[in-house]
Amino acid sequence: MTAIPHTDTEPWVFGVEPLPQMVRAAAQLRRVTGLLLSLEEPDPDLDGLLDALAQAEQILTERAPAPESPPRVGTAADGDGRPYIDHSRHIGAFNPCFPEYRICVDGDEASGTVNFPVAYEGPPGCVHGGFLAVFFDAVIQHHNCDSGVAGKTVTLGLRYRHPAPLQHDLHFALTRCDAGRRIQSTGQLLDGDELLCEASMEAVKGDRAKLPPVSPRRPRP
Repeated sequence: MTAIPHTDTEPWVFGVEPLPQMVRAAAQLRRVTGLLLSLEEPDPDLDGLLDALAQAEQILTERAPAPESPPRVGTAADGDGRPYIDHSRHIGAFNPCFPEYRICVDGDEASGTVNFPVAYEGPPGCVHGGFLAVFFDAVIQHHNCDSGVAGKTVTLGLRYRHPAPLQHDLHFALTRCDAGRRIQSTGQLLDGDELLCEASMEAVKGDRAKLPPVSPRRPRP
């Protein structure tokens, strides 16, 4: 299995596409988590949900590779590990632990919206600052990947101006600069005209010709 060369004008993709059920589950788990965190008292109807989740866990344990097994990438591409999902963009669409957002890329500029649910709460009614760091790392690398040149994050810095409110459509704007072996990016998160947070990130450029192989999905035996 060999890596396929790409041109820098093509989006950077590394890994397999998420399953449609993953996308559906991520959104639903995020919503249910918010509802659970909002409960006033124990709800007996939740016992049925918990039993169903326990049954689903047992079934998936029998059918899926163990979560602690390594992804099938590089020297492990032909092993018995789990598939590696493409993390270059829209991670929150299939993983409820990441924020979900909308983005429009226009060359070295990008912009979009994000709405943080209750699951990402820190101070009362506000987004936890750590999730803002996760958000900026994900969305800036999304911008890099869609621009065709991406790499590993070297530094990420945030400056918090005002608390970011939960469950509110927030706007973000990104700018990137191809600086030799590095990619330098800046970002802003705004609520209307109010600046909530600023981010700066530097990534070292990767070489797609040197990317290790990634095993495709396999049919069940």
